[in-house]
Amino acid sequence: MCGIFAAYRVPEVDSFKDKALKYSKRIRHRGPDWSGNVVANSTILCHERLAIVGLDAGAQPITSTDGRYTLTVNGEIYNHIHIRAQFPDYKFKTMSDCEPIIPLFEKYGVDAPKHLDGMFAWVLYDKKEDRVIAARDPIGVTTLYMGRSKKNPKTVFFASELKCLTDECDTIQAFPPGHVYDSNTDKFTRYFQPDWWDEDRIANVPVDYTKVRETLELAVRKRLMAEVPYGVLLSGGLDSSLIASIAARETAKAAKEIENATEGIDASHTLTGVDDEGHLALSGWTRLHSFAVGLPGAPDLIAAKKVAKYIGTIHHEHTFTLQEGFDALSDVIWHLETYDVTTIRASTPMYLLSRKIKAQGVKMVLSGEGSDEIFGGYLYFANAPSPAEFHTECVKRVKNLHYADCLRANKSTMAWGLEARVPFLDRSFLQLYKRNNSQMVLVTLGLTV
Repeated sequence: MCGIFAAYRVPEVDSFKDKALKYSKRIRHRGPDWSGNVVANSTILCHERLAIVGLDAGAQPITSTDGRYTLTVNGEIYNHIHIRAQFPDYKFKTMSDCEPIIPLFEKYGVDAPKHLDGMFAWVLYDKKEDRVIAARDPIGVTTLYMGRSKKNPKTVFFASELKCLTDECDTIQAFPPGHVYDSNTDKFTRYFQPDWWDEDRIANVPVDYTKVRETLELAVRKRLMAEVPYGVLLSGGLDSSLIASIAARETAKAAKEIENATEGIDASHTLTGVDDEGHLALSGWTRLHSFAVGLPGAPDLIAAKKVAKYIGTIHHEHTFTLQEGFDALSDVIWHLETYDVTTIRASTPMYLLSRKIKAQGVKMVLSGEGSDEIFGGYLYFANAPSPAEFHTECVKRVKNLHYADCLRANKSTMAWGLEARVPFLDRSFLQLYKRNNSQMVLVTLGLTV
Protein backbone atom coordinates (compact mmCIF):
# COMPACT_ATOMS: atom_id res chain seq x y z
CA MET A 1 0.00 0.00 0.00
CA CYS A 2 1.05 3.55 -0.67
CA GLY A 3 -0.51 6.92 -1.38
CA ILE A 4 -1.12 8.37 -4.84
CA PHE A 5 -2.14 11.75 -6.23
CA ALA A 6 -2.56 12.56 -9.92
CA ALA A 7 -3.80 15.55 -11.90
CA TYR A 8 -4.61 15.10 -15.59
CA ARG A 9 -4.58 18.00 -18.05
CA VAL A 10 -3.67 20.73 -15.61
CA PRO A 11 -3.27 24.26 -17.04
CA GLU A 12 0.27 25.55 -16.40
CA VAL A 13 1.33 22.23 -14.91
CA ASP A 14 4.83 23.45 -14.03
CA SER A 15 3.47 26.12 -11.70
CA PHE A 16 0.90 23.63 -10.35
CA LYS A 17 3.64 21.18 -9.35
CA ASP A 18 4.28 22.86 -5.99
CA LYS A 19 0.58 22.46 -5.14
CA ALA A 20 0.61 18.83 -6.27
CA LEU A 21 3.52 18.04 -3.99
CA LYS A 22 1.74 19.76 -1.11
CA TYR A 23 -1.42 17.72 -1.71
CA SER A 24 0.59 14.50 -2.00
CA LYS A 25 2.37 15.31 1.26
CA ARG A 26 -1.00 15.22 3.04
CA ILE A 27 -1.01 11.42 2.63
CA ARG A 28 2.65 10.81 3.42
CA HIS A 29 1.49 8.74 6.39
CA ARG A 30 0.45 6.15 3.81
CA GLY A 31 3.93 6.04 2.30
CA PRO A 32 6.63 7.26 4.67
CA ASP A 33 9.51 5.48 2.91
CA TRP A 34 9.96 7.63 -0.21
CA SER A 35 8.27 10.23 -2.41
CA GLY A 36 8.31 10.58 -6.18
CA ASN A 37 6.66 12.52 -8.98
CA VAL A 38 6.67 12.67 -12.77
CA VAL A 39 5.41 15.49 -15.00
CA ALA A 40 4.48 14.58 -18.59
CA ASN A 41 2.71 17.00 -20.94
CA SER A 42 0.11 18.67 -18.72
CA THR A 43 -0.23 15.74 -16.31
CA ILE A 44 1.50 15.09 -12.99
CA LEU A 45 1.61 11.83 -11.05
CA CYS A 46 2.80 11.71 -7.43
CA HIS A 47 3.55 8.74 -5.18
CA GLU A 48 4.18 8.28 -1.46
CA ARG A 49 5.79 4.88 -1.02
CA LEU A 50 5.42 2.19 1.61
CA ALA A 51 8.11 -0.30 0.63
CA ILE A 52 7.04 -3.93 1.07
CA VAL A 53 7.98 -5.61 -2.23
CA GLY A 54 10.96 -4.62 -4.39
CA LEU A 55 12.58 -2.66 -1.56
CA ASP A 56 15.69 -1.57 -3.42
CA ALA A 57 14.23 -0.71 -6.82
CA GLY A 58 10.49 -0.28 -6.54
CA ALA A 59 10.18 3.49 -6.31
CA GLN A 60 7.30 5.13 -8.16
CA PRO A 61 5.98 6.60 -10.38
CA ILE A 62 7.36 4.02 -12.81
CA THR A 63 8.01 5.11 -16.39
CA SER A 64 8.35 2.62 -19.23
CA THR A 65 11.73 2.35 -20.94
CA ASP A 66 10.47 4.17 -24.03
CA GLY A 67 9.07 6.97 -21.87
CA ARG A 68 5.52 6.57 -23.16
CA TYR A 69 3.79 5.28 -20.03
CA THR A 70 3.99 6.50 -16.45
CA LEU A 71 2.31 4.56 -13.63
CA THR A 72 1.52 5.29 -10.00
CA VAL A 73 -0.02 2.51 -7.89
CA ASN A 74 -1.38 2.03 -4.40
CA GLY A 75 -1.67 -1.66 -3.69
CA GLU A 76 -0.24 -5.13 -4.11
CA ILE A 77 -0.40 -7.35 -7.20
CA TYR A 78 -0.16 -10.94 -5.99
CA ASN A 79 0.16 -12.57 -9.42
CA HIS A 80 2.92 -10.25 -10.65
CA ILE A 81 5.37 -13.14 -11.16
CA HIS A 82 2.89 -14.89 -13.42
CA ILE A 83 2.28 -11.67 -15.37
CA ARG A 84 6.01 -11.01 -15.79
CA ALA A 85 6.42 -14.45 -17.31
CA GLN A 86 3.93 -13.52 -20.03
CA PHE A 87 6.16 -10.69 -21.24
CA PRO A 88 9.69 -12.11 -21.66
CA ASP A 89 10.63 -9.38 -24.13
CA TYR A 90 9.49 -6.46 -22.02
CA LYS A 91 12.36 -4.55 -20.43
CA PHE A 92 11.36 -4.33 -16.76
CA LYS A 93 13.18 -1.62 -14.83
CA THR A 94 12.31 -2.75 -11.30
CA MET A 95 11.29 -5.78 -9.23
CA SER A 96 8.12 -4.00 -8.18
CA ASP A 97 4.96 -6.10 -8.19
CA CYS A 98 3.23 -3.10 -9.79
CA GLU A 99 5.37 -2.57 -12.89
CA PRO A 100 3.79 -5.49 -14.85
CA ILE A 101 0.65 -3.35 -15.13
CA ILE A 102 2.37 -1.40 -17.94
CA PRO A 103 2.92 -4.29 -20.39
CA LEU A 104 -0.44 -5.68 -19.36
CA PHE A 105 -2.06 -2.42 -20.44
CA GLU A 106 -0.07 -2.37 -23.68
CA LYS A 107 -1.54 -5.77 -24.55
CA TYR A 108 -5.08 -5.56 -23.17
CA GLY A 109 -5.88 -1.85 -22.89
CA VAL A 110 -8.77 -1.07 -20.54
CA ASP A 111 -9.24 -4.81 -19.96
CA ALA A 112 -5.90 -4.95 -18.12
CA PRO A 113 -7.48 -4.91 -14.62
CA LYS A 114 -9.28 -8.16 -15.43
CA HIS A 115 -5.91 -9.92 -15.32
CA LEU A 116 -4.81 -8.54 -11.96
CA ASP A 117 -5.09 -10.49 -8.73
CA GLY A 118 -4.64 -8.12 -5.83
CA MET A 119 -5.80 -4.99 -4.08
CA PHE A 120 -5.05 -1.85 -6.02
CA ALA A 121 -5.82 1.67 -7.12
CA TRP A 122 -3.72 2.97 -9.98
CA VAL A 123 -3.40 5.75 -12.51
CA LEU A 124 -1.53 5.22 -15.77
CA TYR A 125 -0.69 8.06 -18.15
CA ASP A 126 -0.05 7.55 -21.88
CA LYS A 127 2.16 10.46 -22.96
CA LYS A 128 1.83 9.72 -26.67
CA GLU A 129 -1.98 9.81 -26.67
CA ASP A 130 -2.34 12.25 -23.75
CA ARG A 131 -4.64 9.69 -22.17
CA VAL A 132 -5.14 8.61 -18.57
CA ILE A 133 -6.44 5.25 -17.36
CA ALA A 134 -7.37 4.59 -13.74
CA ALA A 135 -8.65 1.46 -12.01
CA ARG A 136 -9.67 0.18 -8.58
CA ASP A 137 -9.71 -3.38 -7.26
CA PRO A 138 -12.92 -5.45 -7.48
CA ILE A 139 -14.21 -4.96 -3.91
CA GLY A 140 -12.61 -1.63 -3.07
CA VAL A 141 -10.09 -2.82 -0.49
CA THR A 142 -7.86 0.05 -1.60
CA THR A 143 -9.27 3.58 -1.39
CA LEU A 144 -9.42 5.89 -4.41
CA TYR A 145 -11.24 9.15 -5.13
CA MET A 146 -11.76 11.22 -8.24
CA GLY A 147 -12.52 14.93 -8.45
CA ARG A 148 -13.17 17.78 -10.88
CA SER A 149 -13.04 21.56 -10.83
CA LYS A 150 -15.61 23.91 -12.38
CA LYS A 151 -12.78 26.32 -13.14
CA ASN A 152 -11.02 23.77 -15.37
CA PRO A 153 -13.62 21.16 -16.37
CA LYS A 154 -11.13 19.19 -18.51
CA THR A 155 -8.88 18.58 -15.52
CA VAL A 156 -9.38 15.32 -13.62
CA PHE A 157 -7.86 14.61 -10.21
CA PHE A 158 -7.23 11.26 -8.50
CA ALA A 159 -6.09 10.57 -4.93
CA SER A 160 -5.96 7.88 -2.27
CA GLU A 161 -7.69 10.15 0.23
CA LEU A 162 -10.16 13.01 0.07
CA LYS A 163 -7.86 15.47 1.84
CA CYS A 164 -5.73 15.72 -1.30
CA LEU A 165 -8.64 16.98 -3.41
CA THR A 166 -10.61 19.42 -1.28
CA ASP A 167 -8.62 22.52 -2.26
CA GLU A 168 -8.99 21.95 -5.99
CA CYS A 169 -12.22 20.08 -6.59
CA ASP A 170 -15.83 21.24 -6.57
CA THR A 171 -17.09 17.68 -6.97
CA ILE A 172 -15.50 14.53 -5.55
CA GLN A 173 -16.66 10.93 -5.81
CA ALA A 174 -15.47 7.60 -4.55
CA PHE A 175 -13.96 5.76 -7.50
CA PRO A 176 -16.28 2.76 -7.97
CA PRO A 177 -14.67 -0.60 -7.15
CA GLY A 178 -14.29 -3.04 -10.01
CA HIS A 179 -14.26 -0.23 -12.57
CA VAL A 180 -11.75 1.32 -14.95
CA TYR A 181 -11.83 4.96 -16.10
CA ASP A 182 -10.67 6.02 -19.57
CA SER A 183 -10.17 9.71 -20.36
CA ASN A 184 -10.76 9.00 -24.06
CA THR A 185 -14.41 8.31 -23.29
CA ASP A 186 -14.57 10.10 -19.92
CA LYS A 187 -16.52 7.13 -18.64
CA PHE A 188 -16.26 4.30 -16.12
CA THR A 189 -16.51 0.72 -17.32
CA ARG A 190 -17.16 -2.22 -15.02
CA TYR A 191 -14.46 -4.83 -15.63
CA PHE A 192 -15.37 -7.03 -12.63
CA GLN A 193 -18.49 -8.94 -13.62
CA PRO A 194 -18.69 -12.25 -11.71
CA ASP A 195 -21.90 -14.23 -11.95
CA TRP A 196 -22.54 -13.83 -8.20
CA TRP A 197 -22.78 -10.02 -8.55
CA ASP A 198 -26.43 -10.52 -9.44
CA GLU A 199 -28.20 -10.32 -6.06
CA ASP A 200 -31.09 -12.44 -7.30
CA ARG A 201 -28.92 -15.28 -8.58
CA ILE A 202 -29.12 -17.82 -5.77
CA ALA A 203 -26.27 -20.30 -5.41
CA ASN A 204 -27.24 -23.94 -5.92
CA VAL A 205 -23.94 -25.78 -6.34
CA PRO A 206 -23.22 -28.37 -3.62
CA VAL A 207 -20.47 -27.37 -1.22
CA ASP A 208 -17.01 -28.81 -1.90
CA TYR A 209 -15.52 -28.30 1.55
CA THR A 210 -12.04 -29.39 0.51
CA LYS A 211 -12.04 -26.86 -2.32
CA VAL A 212 -13.27 -24.12 0.01
CA ARG A 213 -10.49 -24.83 2.47
CA GLU A 214 -7.80 -25.01 -0.21
CA THR A 215 -8.95 -21.76 -1.81
CA LEU A 216 -8.84 -19.88 1.49
CA GLU A 217 -5.41 -21.32 2.26
CA LEU A 218 -4.17 -20.10 -1.10
CA ALA A 219 -5.72 -16.68 -0.47
CA VAL A 220 -3.69 -16.41 2.74
CA ARG A 221 -0.55 -17.84 1.17
CA LYS A 222 -0.41 -15.36 -1.69
CA ARG A 223 -0.82 -12.49 0.79
CA LEU A 224 2.36 -13.47 2.57
CA MET A 225 4.23 -11.90 -0.35
CA ALA A 226 6.51 -9.43 1.45
CA GLU A 227 10.14 -8.50 1.97
CA VAL A 228 9.47 -7.04 5.42
CA PRO A 229 8.28 -8.42 8.79
CA TYR A 230 4.56 -9.15 8.81
CA GLY A 231 1.96 -10.23 11.34
CA VAL A 232 -1.74 -10.90 11.81
CA LEU A 233 -4.53 -9.07 13.61
CA LEU A 234 -6.12 -11.48 16.08
CA SER A 235 -9.33 -10.77 17.97
CA GLY A 236 -10.00 -14.36 19.02
CA GLY A 237 -13.09 -14.59 16.82
CA LEU A 238 -13.52 -17.29 14.18
CA ASP A 239 -12.63 -15.12 11.21
CA SER A 240 -9.30 -13.71 12.42
CA SER A 241 -8.43 -17.03 14.09
CA LEU A 242 -8.82 -18.87 10.80
CA ILE A 243 -6.56 -16.44 8.99
CA ALA A 244 -4.01 -16.51 11.81
CA SER A 245 -4.02 -20.31 11.92
CA ILE A 246 -3.32 -20.64 8.20
CA ALA A 247 -0.73 -17.86 8.22
CA ALA A 248 1.10 -19.44 11.18
CA ARG A 249 1.23 -22.78 9.41
CA GLU A 250 2.42 -21.26 6.12
CA THR A 251 5.07 -19.17 7.85
CA ALA A 252 6.41 -22.22 9.68
CA LYS A 253 6.38 -24.20 6.45
CA ALA A 254 8.31 -21.49 4.62
CA ALA A 255 10.82 -21.28 7.47
CA LYS A 256 11.42 -25.02 7.21
CA GLU A 257 11.83 -24.83 3.44
CA ILE A 258 14.39 -22.05 3.59
CA GLU A 259 16.24 -23.83 6.38
CA ASN A 260 16.52 -26.91 4.20
CA ALA A 261 17.46 -24.84 1.16
CA THR A 262 20.25 -23.03 2.98
CA GLU A 263 21.49 -26.17 4.75
CA GLY A 264 21.69 -24.65 8.18
CA ILE A 265 22.65 -21.10 7.26
CA ASP A 266 20.94 -18.62 9.62
CA ALA A 267 17.96 -17.25 7.69
CA SER A 268 16.14 -15.62 10.58
CA HIS A 269 16.16 -12.25 8.84
CA THR A 270 15.89 -13.45 5.25
CA LEU A 271 13.04 -15.89 5.56
CA THR A 272 11.20 -16.61 2.36
CA GLY A 273 7.47 -16.90 2.18
CA VAL A 274 5.50 -18.23 -0.78
CA ASP A 275 3.87 -16.35 -3.61
CA ASP A 276 0.58 -17.08 -5.37
CA GLU A 277 2.05 -20.04 -7.26
CA GLY A 278 3.96 -21.56 -4.37
CA HIS A 279 7.35 -20.07 -5.18
CA LEU A 280 9.56 -18.90 -2.36
CA ALA A 281 9.60 -15.12 -1.85
CA LEU A 282 11.36 -12.90 0.67
CA SER A 283 9.52 -11.96 3.85
CA GLY A 284 10.40 -11.09 7.41
CA TRP A 285 10.91 -13.61 10.21
CA THR A 286 10.65 -17.28 11.02
CA ARG A 287 7.60 -17.25 13.29
CA LEU A 288 4.30 -15.43 12.91
CA HIS A 289 3.54 -12.53 15.26
CA SER A 290 -0.07 -11.84 16.26
CA PHE A 291 -1.51 -8.61 17.64
CA ALA A 292 -4.60 -7.92 19.75
CA VAL A 293 -6.05 -4.76 21.28
CA GLY A 294 -8.81 -3.93 23.74
CA LEU A 295 -9.75 -2.38 27.03
CA PRO A 296 -8.12 -4.08 30.04
CA GLY A 297 -9.79 -7.44 30.67
CA ALA A 298 -11.75 -7.39 27.40
CA PRO A 299 -13.15 -10.79 26.32
CA ASP A 300 -11.46 -10.40 22.92
CA LEU A 301 -8.06 -10.20 24.55
CA ILE A 302 -8.68 -13.37 26.54
CA ALA A 303 -9.90 -15.24 23.45
CA ALA A 304 -7.01 -13.98 21.29
CA LYS A 305 -4.48 -15.15 23.87
CA LYS A 306 -5.96 -18.66 23.86
CA VAL A 307 -5.89 -18.84 20.08
CA ALA A 308 -2.33 -17.52 19.88
CA LYS A 309 -1.15 -20.14 22.37
CA TYR A 310 -2.86 -22.91 20.42
CA ILE A 311 -1.51 -21.95 16.99
CA GLY A 312 1.93 -20.98 18.31
CA THR A 313 2.28 -17.33 17.37
CA ILE A 314 4.42 -14.77 19.15
CA HIS A 315 1.57 -12.82 20.65
CA HIS A 316 1.44 -9.11 21.48
CA GLU A 317 -1.43 -7.85 23.61
CA HIS A 318 -2.05 -4.10 23.78
CA THR A 319 -4.58 -2.23 25.88
CA PHE A 320 -5.90 1.30 25.89
CA THR A 321 -8.03 3.36 28.25
CA LEU A 322 -11.32 5.05 27.48
CA GLN A 323 -9.58 8.40 27.75
CA GLU A 324 -6.96 7.37 25.22
CA GLY A 325 -9.78 6.39 22.89
CA PHE A 326 -11.51 9.75 23.35
CA ASP A 327 -8.23 11.60 22.85
CA ALA A 328 -7.68 9.85 19.52
CA LEU A 329 -11.14 10.55 18.07
CA SER A 330 -10.30 13.74 16.19
CA ASP A 331 -7.28 12.09 14.57
CA VAL A 332 -9.30 8.97 13.74
CA ILE A 333 -11.98 11.06 12.00
CA TRP A 334 -9.34 13.05 10.10
CA HIS A 335 -7.83 9.85 8.74
CA LEU A 336 -11.14 8.09 8.06
CA GLU A 337 -12.75 11.10 6.37
CA THR A 338 -16.18 10.05 7.57
CA TYR A 339 -18.50 10.82 10.49
CA ASP A 340 -20.21 7.43 10.34
CA VAL A 341 -20.55 6.43 14.00
CA THR A 342 -20.16 2.68 13.50
CA THR A 343 -17.05 3.09 11.38
CA ILE A 344 -15.45 5.49 13.85
CA ARG A 345 -16.23 3.25 16.83
CA ALA A 346 -14.68 0.21 15.17
CA SER A 347 -11.72 2.16 13.79
CA THR A 348 -10.50 3.67 17.05
CA PRO A 349 -8.99 0.46 18.54
CA MET A 350 -7.60 -0.49 15.13
CA TYR A 351 -6.01 2.94 14.78
CA LEU A 352 -4.39 2.71 18.21
CA LEU A 353 -3.20 -0.85 17.62
CA SER A 354 -1.71 0.03 14.22
CA ARG A 355 0.57 2.58 15.82
CA LYS A 356 1.81 -0.02 18.29
CA ILE A 357 2.36 -2.58 15.54
CA LYS A 358 4.34 -0.17 13.38
CA ALA A 359 6.49 0.73 16.40
CA GLN A 360 7.39 -2.97 16.68
CA GLY A 361 8.88 -2.96 13.18
CA VAL A 362 5.97 -4.55 11.29
CA LYS A 363 4.75 -3.05 7.99
CA MET A 364 2.08 -5.55 6.89
CA VAL A 365 -0.67 -7.51 8.66
CA LEU A 366 -3.35 -9.95 7.62
CA SER A 367 -6.90 -9.28 8.79
CA GLY A 368 -10.24 -11.06 8.83
CA GLU A 369 -12.32 -8.26 7.29
CA GLY A 370 -15.13 -9.30 4.98
CA SER A 371 -16.13 -12.60 6.55
CA ASP A 372 -19.22 -11.26 8.32
CA GLU A 373 -20.53 -9.85 5.06
CA ILE A 374 -19.68 -12.95 3.05
CA PHE A 375 -21.12 -15.46 5.51
CA GLY A 376 -23.86 -13.43 7.18
CA GLY A 377 -22.08 -13.21 10.50
CA TYR A 378 -23.98 -10.25 11.92
CA LEU A 379 -26.68 -10.97 14.50
CA TYR A 380 -29.57 -9.76 12.36
CA PHE A 381 -28.85 -12.45 9.77
CA ALA A 382 -30.38 -14.96 12.19
CA ASN A 383 -33.75 -13.43 11.33
CA ALA A 384 -33.45 -13.92 7.58
CA PRO A 385 -36.88 -14.95 6.23
CA SER A 386 -35.39 -17.43 3.75
CA PRO A 387 -32.07 -18.75 2.41
CA ALA A 388 -32.60 -16.73 -0.77
CA GLU A 389 -33.01 -13.47 1.14
CA PHE A 390 -30.03 -14.39 3.32
CA HIS A 391 -27.93 -14.76 0.18
CA THR A 392 -29.18 -11.53 -1.38
CA GLU A 393 -28.38 -9.56 1.77
CA CYS A 394 -24.86 -11.01 1.85
CA VAL A 395 -24.22 -9.88 -1.72
CA LYS A 396 -25.49 -6.38 -0.92
CA ARG A 397 -23.18 -6.18 2.09
CA VAL A 398 -20.15 -7.29 0.05
CA LYS A 399 -20.94 -4.68 -2.60
CA ASN A 400 -20.91 -1.94 0.02
CA LEU A 401 -17.76 -3.01 1.86
CA HIS A 402 -15.78 -0.14 0.34
CA TYR A 403 -17.95 2.28 2.30
CA ALA A 404 -17.45 0.48 5.61
CA ASP A 405 -15.03 -2.24 6.69
CA CYS A 406 -12.64 -1.90 3.73
CA LEU A 407 -12.45 1.84 4.29
CA ARG A 408 -11.90 1.33 8.02
CA ALA A 409 -9.22 -1.33 7.60
CA ASN A 410 -7.40 0.66 4.94
CA LYS A 411 -7.35 4.09 6.55
CA SER A 412 -6.98 3.00 10.20
CA THR A 413 -3.83 1.06 9.41
CA MET A 414 -2.41 3.30 6.70
CA ALA A 415 -2.61 6.22 9.14
CA TRP A 416 0.65 4.74 10.48
CA GLY A 417 2.10 3.31 7.28
CA LEU A 418 0.85 -0.21 8.03
CA GLU A 419 -0.67 -2.30 5.27
CA ALA A 420 -3.67 -4.58 5.95
CA ARG A 421 -4.39 -7.49 3.62
CA VAL A 422 -7.73 -9.29 3.63
CA PRO A 423 -7.72 -12.94 2.45
CA PHE A 424 -11.50 -13.41 2.77
CA LEU A 425 -11.98 -10.89 -0.06
CA ASP A 426 -9.80 -12.84 -2.46
CA ARG A 427 -11.40 -12.98 -5.93
CA SER A 428 -11.19 -16.75 -6.22
CA PHE A 429 -12.51 -17.32 -2.72
CA LEU A 430 -15.47 -15.00 -3.31
CA GLN A 431 -16.28 -16.75 -6.57
CA LEU A 432 -16.19 -20.17 -4.94
CA TYR A 433 -18.18 -19.10 -1.91
CA LYS A 434 -20.99 -17.56 -3.93
CA ARG A 435 -21.55 -20.87 -5.67
CA ASN A 436 -22.08 -22.65 -2.36
CA ASN A 437 -24.32 -22.59 0.67
CA SER A 438 -22.76 -19.64 2.52
CA GLN A 439 -24.46 -20.49 5.82
CA MET A 440 -22.51 -23.75 6.11
CA VAL A 441 -19.06 -22.97 4.74
CA LEU A 442 -17.50 -20.96 7.59
CA VAL A 443 -18.67 -23.42 10.23
CA THR A 444 -16.99 -26.26 8.38
CA LEU A 445 -13.81 -24.22 7.94
CA GLY A 446 -13.73 -23.62 11.64
CA LEU A 447 -14.02 -27.31 12.38
CA THR A 448 -11.31 -28.40 9.96
CA VAL A 449 -8.55 -25.79 10.01
